[in-house]
Amino acid sequence: MSTAPTPAAPANTLAPAATSQGRTARTRGTARRRAMGACAALMTPFFVLLVLVFLVPVGGAVYLSFFSDDQPGLGFGPERTVFAGLRSYEAVLTDPTFLAGLGTTALYCLIYVPSMVALALLLALLLDSGAARLRRTAQLSLFLPHAVPGIIAAVIWLYLYTPGLSPVVELLGKGGVSLDLLGVDTVLPSIVNIAMWSNLGYNVVIFYAALQAVPRELTEAALVDGAGPVRTALRVKVPLVRSSGVMVVMFTLIWSLQLFTEPMLLSQATPVVGGRYTPNMYIYDAAFTRNNYGLAAAASVVLLAVTVALSYGLSRWSNRAGHASGSSEEGFG
Repeated sequence: MSTAPTPAAPANTLAPAATSQGRTARTRGTARRRAMGACAALMTPFFVLLVLVFLVPVGGAVYLSFFSDDQPGLGFGPERTVFAGLRSYEAVLTDPTFLAGLGTTALYCLIYVPSMVALALLLALLLDSGAARLRRTAQLSLFLPHAVPGIIAAVIWLYLYTPGLSPVVELLGKGGVSLDLLGVDTVLPSIVNIAMWSNLGYNVVIFYAALQAVPRELTEAALVDGAGPVRTALRVKVPLVRSSGVMVVMFTLIWSLQLFTEPMLLSQATPVVGGRYTPNMYIYDAAFTRNNYGLAAAASVVLLAVTVALSYGLSRWSNRAGHASGSSEEGFG
């Protein structure tokens, strides 16, 4: 019995499937290219601004820090710019006034940053809990000082600090309290108070926005389990706004390292605050009083390096703390 051979399938029967796959691949490639093009178009303004307002000035400061102005011939010759190498950096890092300014700024950060974060978080928790009446009015009153320019805020507080002009000092004097708000031991807390008054509302808004995103089911479940308002805030709300807290700490730290306006204005009213009280004031004095631009550029680069190192360290620490807390929660679960 013979078996008829099975006819082979036509070669063109697979063509529609191959054509469909090729068309799908081309569609995906086109969509990917469009997405990349849109991403590049949206990111281009950011990178342009990054280059113009950050990388170019930083590169200029680094370049300028390796040069200095020199006058040959015992100071009687024409001034010329010469390559100085690391001489400006050595002068900055061995200058007692610059190191003292770094110490003052470090002490300022130790007082200002924890106080700012704790008070801003506390006020945001009060607003979120509904304990504060007229919530909109409270938010506006807290944020309004941030809209006041820093120099204007410093002038206002300088008026309130100056004996003979300040009604606050006069009132304290009538009550038998003698307090010099511009003294050796009080000028730094006075500066902290100015910065706190100016920037508190901004950080309250950040924390409050983060608290508004906390799922209400979690707080309601905590209340059902018998947790009071304080325990709910500390055990439920605060851990969930941890990322916002890290952002507030980082921004506050960076702003603190740029301390300039408040002490610069207070230096006109008290001898306690000298012309090189902070690193930024040291840079200003080197550039515009002593006309030593190489020294000012070197001090700027050193301050930038300290800022970047502290910001990077804080970011790494927060990431490790977040992983550790996540691992402990998984182990607990």
